Amino acid sequence: MDFAPNEEHSALKEAVAAICDGFGAPYYQSRAESRTPTSELWQSLADHGYIGINLPEQYGGGGAGLTELAMVCEESAARGTPLLLLLVSSAISGEVIATYGTASQRERWLPKLASGEAKIVFAITEPSAGSNTHRLATFARREGDSWSISGEKYYISGVDEAEAILVVARTSHPNEKARLSLFLVDSDAPGLTRIPLPVSVALPERQFTLRFDDVKVSADRLVGTEGDGFRQVFQGLNPERITGAAICVGIGRYALDRATEYANARVVWDAPIGTHQGVAHALAKAKIEVELAALMTAKAAWLHDRDLPAGEASNMAKYAAAEAALAAIDAAIQTHGGNGLATEYGLVPYWGMARLLRIAPVNREMILNYVAQHSLGLPRSY
Repeated sequence: MDFAPNEEHSALKEAVAAICDGFGAPYYQSRAESRTPTSELWQSLADHGYIGINLPEQYGGGGAGLTELAMVCEESAARGTPLLLLLVSSAISGEVIATYGTASQRERWLPKLASGEAKIVFAITEPSAGSNTHRLATFARREGDSWSISGEKYYISGVDEAEAILVVARTSHPNEKARLSLFLVDSDAPGLTRIPLPVSVALPERQFTLRFDDVKVSADRLVGTEGDGFRQVFQGLNPERITGAAICVGIGRYALDRATEYANARVVWDAPIGTHQGVAHALAKAKIEVELAALMTAKAAWLHDRDLPAGEASNMAKYAAAEAALAAIDAAIQTHGGNGLATEYGLVPYWGMARLLRIAPVNREMILNYVAQHSLGLPRSY
């Protein structure tokens, strides 16, 4: 990795920051409180080429890599406007379709993703499966030249904003070894019921339970090779972890900016509260942890862009960044005292986003399992 200043990357960050500053943190906070999509910001970033920056140029994308998409994720979050669906639509769906989609699928969907005209969300989580993908029960049954999908998914983000859903379904029978396949399903397909899933965390992106009741899809909606879904899904899961880490790094940066601004301005006992080590040390510790997480996130993206094994680094980046973001938000809230919970100061919505990303797209405990088994060579524990 080259740590020398990169003019193109600096310009990218400055451009994204300028667009997001045009909307501002109050815009995001009001949308989070009202659970209303940040569609205008998404479209503005898309119009400037940043939503599809990682997609191939021939389909209207920027032709860059995950490194650049992670920068968009981080910088937008650092300006107080994190975009959760960048993890899903640009990182997972975009990467999977660009890599495994047919020519017609790429021609149909990638230009729409890059332009902001459409979003494709991702549906893998099920009530009875948890982190055990082998136990997925949603079943796709072949019917001549088409497929019929039945089952249930939950905690699916942004379905109300999406034109289609990338659905992971079992294509082997329950008594056989699990074989998974990926399907593009229209979000308004007959037989698909979407039920809002209320959550207490304030986010612009809503959560849904999806019920598939013999939802019919044509054969051309199968993405990649039937039964090869495990391998195809992991093409998107590492980018999801990396972009999730980037958002957490950005949230950490935003929280520390707000906290240091407040600690310099707030005067108690004739001195700014930042003078006191009880305040300063907590913020300094959070700063160190955010910067370390940023380094691992950059490493993971660098490996992915060069088709090198990125699983370990992606998981470590996700773990480190979520922990760092939560520590930074907590320190920022504590620095503000009672004002840390006041709507005026707008810190709590970012705690909610960071806390969500500590659980999803993979929880910290499964990351520890991964590192114990694959990095340390310890026996599998689950």
